[in-house]
Amino acid sequence: MQQSEDFRAESQALARVLEDLPEADLHRVTQFKDWTIDHVLGHLHLFNVAAETSLKGAAEFGAFIGPIVAEMQSGKTILQSQFGWLKGLSGRALFEAWRAGAESCADAFAKAGPKGRVKWVGPDMSALSSITARQMETWAHGQEVFDLLGIERVEADRIRNIAHLGVSTYGWTFANRKEAAPEPAPFVELVGPSGVVWSWNTPQDDNVVRGAAVEFAQVVTQVRNIADTNLETKGPGARRWMEIAQCFAGPAETPPAPGARHRA
Repeated sequence: MQQSEDFRAESQALARVLEDLPEADLHRVTQFKDWTIDHVLGHLHLFNVAAETSLKGAAEFGAFIGPIVAEMQSGKTILQSQFGWLKGLSGRALFEAWRAGAESCADAFAKAGPKGRVKWVGPDMSALSSITARQMETWAHGQEVFDLLGIERVEADRIRNIAHLGVSTYGWTFANRKEAAPEPAPFVELVGPSGVVWSWNTPQDDNVVRGAAVEFAQVVTQVRNIADTNLETKGPGARRWMEIAQCFAGPAETPPAPGARHRA
């Protein structure tokens, strides 16, 4: 699957900005819920291993994820729930474990059939959706790292996978908030980093989201408020979607306030 290579490239892009970072800087606090870079790497490492384990079957995945789910059900946050599994792994050692684990995960999915079903914390999904979600999460959590370090990420057209996920979760965004999704879904027209134009849904003049694919991805992953982008929306349904868009699983999350997430 090309998506496995896109996930690998996303992980390598993040690794390159971290590989020479002093150990102390891995414990700096980002703009995301006061997570440190170390927390981000622990989160990505845990769920990369979880995704790779899901390819081995329901029993192995259940044995792996069961204790972590039990931690969350006991009242711990998703961040607190990773500490037991990490067993004190942090800093440079965690960085190396995450980098090796990402390569292993990419290798495993490269050999998987895209339509094969895998278990997950939420509903089952295809292997293709699973590795796309790993790319999305790596890119989204990578944003707080790039922001903290004051680095502008060099984007590539693999961002289309994340944009597609954002479009595909239009209905989920509203259902997750117990709102009826306005119909029809807006026409989406985005420009990729190379200048290529991608579009989704039926063309409509009065129900549109248009702009840079990177900014659309930033909004649907909730690393930017739409007010901090140049995205154009037409129609109340399109605007409401961009105000609450959420392409990731879990309870409804509130997007960052305008200006709250930015490059240092």
